[in-house]
Amino acid sequence: MSAEATNPASPGPVAPTAPTVARRKSRPRIDLRRLGRAALLGPAVRSRLPDAIGHVAEAHRAHHPDADLDPLRRAYLLAESSHRGQMRKSGEPYITHPLAVTLILAELGAETTTLTASLLHDTVEDTEVTLDQVREEFGEEVRYLVDGVTKLEKVDYGAAAEPETFRKMLVATGNDVRVMSIKLADRLHNMRTLGVMRPEKQARIAKVTRDVLIPLAERLGVQALKTELEDLVFAILHPEEYARTSELIAENAAREDPLAEVADEVRAVLREADIPAEVLIRPRHFVSVHRVSRKRGPLRGTDFGRLLVLVNEDADCYAVLGELHTCLTPVVSEFKDFIAVPKFNLYQSLHTAVARPDGQVVEVLIRTHHMHQAAEAGVIALGNPYTPPAEEQTASLDGERADPTRPGWLSRLLDWQQGASDPDTFWSTLRDDLAQDREITVVRPDGGTLGLPEGATCVDAAYAQYGEDAHACIGARVNGRLATLSTVLRDGDTVQLLMGQDPASEPSREWLDHAHTPAARIAIQRWLAAHPGADGRSPDAADGPGGTRPTSSAPAARPRGADVLLDEPGGPVRLAGCCTPVPPDGIVGFAVRGGAVTVHRVECSMVADMKNRGRAEIAVRWGDTTACRVTLVAESFSRPHLLADLTEAIAQEGAEIVSATVESPNQQRVRHTYTLQLPDAGELPTLMRAMRDVPGVYDVSRAQAPAA
Repeated sequence: MSAEATNPASPGPVAPTAPTVARRKSRPRIDLRRLGRAALLGPAVRSRLPDAIGHVAEAHRAHHPDADLDPLRRAYLLAESSHRGQMRKSGEPYITHPLAVTLILAELGAETTTLTASLLHDTVEDTEVTLDQVREEFGEEVRYLVDGVTKLEKVDYGAAAEPETFRKMLVATGNDVRVMSIKLADRLHNMRTLGVMRPEKQARIAKVTRDVLIPLAERLGVQALKTELEDLVFAILHPEEYARTSELIAENAAREDPLAEVADEVRAVLREADIPAEVLIRPRHFVSVHRVSRKRGPLRGTDFGRLLVLVNEDADCYAVLGELHTCLTPVVSEFKDFIAVPKFNLYQSLHTAVARPDGQVVEVLIRTHHMHQAAEAGVIALGNPYTPPAEEQTASLDGERADPTRPGWLSRLLDWQQGASDPDTFWSTLRDDLAQDREITVVRPDGGTLGLPEGATCVDAAYAQYGEDAHACIGARVNGRLATLSTVLRDGDTVQLLMGQDPASEPSREWLDHAHTPAARIAIQRWLAAHPGADGRSPDAADGPGGTRPTSSAPAARPRGADVLLDEPGGPVRLAGCCTPVPPDGIVGFAVRGGAVTVHRVECSMVADMKNRGRAEIAVRWGDTTACRVTLVAESFSRPHLLADLTEAIAQEGAEIVSATVESPNQQRVRHTYTLQLPDAGELPTLMRAMRDVPGVYDVSRAQAPAA
């Protein structure tokens, strides 16, 4: 089944579908009426493979030549006898439905256990067959899959927002994605024959399919199901736009296809380079054509499809790319490497484009045959999850076993759904999560990776890596540079999360503005709900002792500072507050009003300003007293009790706080200004190091007046 070719409708009343497009190596669509007759009559010899599942057996053996077909035979016989006498609304015997669903999965390469469960998927729901009987006849795996699909049947009916039903659906899917594979194939066949239902029911089922099942198919990588479901939903919910798109495709089909000429040119280039490859034309499906037309305006011939180049080895993909970029005119901006960095749904391929002399652009997909199977069938192509994995697939980058049936996004989804406070929260969060159909990968300092939706921030990365321990996150470094927690991450960024040591750390209500993943939002909301009296800390502010946020403290009695001596007798001497010089800083004095002398550090920006204003420069030097007063500026990320920790560090170094000011927060950063009295100016470097060692503090510097 092609990921991009549109499949024709089955016989009988159906929802409107697109004109038939040729599919590569496709088999005839299952004839429901013929199968209905075969199902009712059955073969004369019960030990033989029933004629009705001949299509299924053929498709299954194409992917699994050595498969044991006996479970399929026995499953069909049980399903046929159980459903005998039941009819579909379209008029066919009911057994034609599980047969059609099983054929869809067989064409995608599903293994025998999945096909067996697919044949039986409606028996427990609609007949007298019990789960215990299924277990006794076919084993625990088949029983589990049938039970999982049975629990999902209610998804088809009622209002779209049935939160608890969808929660159960995700739990069942997470334990074994083959459950969802069967459900998706079941929905596809029902959508193909939806025309027998009332229009309002068609629309309701189509909306559920659009909102939940199509995004799940995308995330499971089952593009063959996803694209046909998209077209069927498009036809029901947007019939006028669907009709216009159909006309565009029909008009293009009547013209000469420029893609055929480019395909011949590519074949010649690859033959000359001695690269074995298969070059195919991939027609776009209807929704894809509609999207391209809205994006580009009037369509040209090459906009209706792409070229697909299939090779044997990964290295051949890059060899093909090199030849195409050398011999044809590449459109470099269209190049994407999903082999080196696969998509979150197992998809791997090289994407590029070449320009024709007439200005038309031809998109080209380059992948191996194995990548193509994964692109078409996604998790269905992974086989039986209970089969021991190959040695090279047993470990992930984190040294943990990689579960091929549990994609990273699905593991995260299962984690956060347990924390959803109520079904409505779960439902709204699920829809938001499924709407984010692009994922980025960021790298941790230890070499591990985090998969996040596009647009995720450092807040999302913190909760993805640490769970609820991320409440203690105080900042991040992105690509080696300090960054705020609101920083939006890009694919390939290296992210180091800075964690505080305070076990009482609290998340901020404002973090919700920067959280895009369900895991982050639900963890923050759950904490806030559990602490109704707490507002959560501001992401940019620090808490003082006792949870207060002081803006300033009253100056203490002014203690004596370091002595400054004048070379010539003069008025009173005072140290400038803008730079608070201390021994052994280089200093310079200026005469000011009242005959006083103000002393600045030589590098203070006010020195130039004083000279420009004509202030007389006075020679000054330090006396023998070592005590001094200094103003320090500490810059930090916000976290609870930061001010308390800073003041404790200052006190431990023997310094006395004359005054302290915490400025208004700015993008999750806090600026503290301390005027301190030190008994010995020589202790200043040690004091500054102690302040820098306080978690959350990323810089401590001497106060400096801004440049004039």
